[in-house]
Amino acid sequence: MKSDIHKLTQFRPGAKNSAWGWRTVLALLIGLTATLVLAAESERKTIFVLGDSIAAGHGVDPEEAFPGLLQQRINEQKLPYEVVNAGVSGDTTAGGVRRMPWLLRRPMDVLVLELGGNDGLRGITPKETKANLEKIIDLAREKNPEVRVIVAGMQMPQNMGEDYTREFREVFPAVAREKRAKLIPFLLEGVGGKAEFNLPDRIHPNPEGHKIIADTVWKFLLPLLSAGS
Repeated sequence: MKSDIHKLTQFRPGAKNSAWGWRTVLALLIGLTATLVLAAESERKTIFVLGDSIAAGHGVDPEEAFPGLLQQRINEQKLPYEVVNAGVSGDTTAGGVRRMPWLLRRPMDVLVLELGGNDGLRGITPKETKANLEKIIDLAREKNPEVRVIVAGMQMPQNMGEDYTREFREVFPAVAREKRAKLIPFLLEGVGGKAEFNLPDRIHPNPEGHKIIADTVWKFLLPLLSAGS
């Protein structure tokens, strides 16, 4: 018995080398797995929703706002995209211009431009709004000439004056046309002015309203994502 115990406790070079071999293989497998994970993450492209309180989801949970709903649909269809919600309540097109250099620190593959509503409510001239929207698109394309852009059209209530509301409404199709971007004619189609789809302030969409907005945006976004994939 003593002899057997002695044999078991003896130093065995071959067994030690084998153990170190397995450890090396395990380390290589772990490293390979990490590399594959990082590679998969790097293949995910980025969609920026640059907007105001509508994109930010004022008054609703983040996952209930339309950018979060878009991400849910992307995940369901296993598309390699991540939605970045760059909505800031109260933001104007001028604010969007100022924020672009910071946002462009991260790659931008798709830009959903949802700004302008606060310009209209503040009475900013349509000419200035148009120039700012064009500047935002130019900045995105300077960084990535292949970025795909969707311009979300907005409208003002009639109490802003007939001439102003007309000129404001025409800004968005003009920008989309001149900058070769996709146009959503009216982001709040089916939502704007309908109490059942808005919060008590009658300005910001409620969760049901955001679902309709997500449907509207998805019609224009999905073809771009499918082509880009």
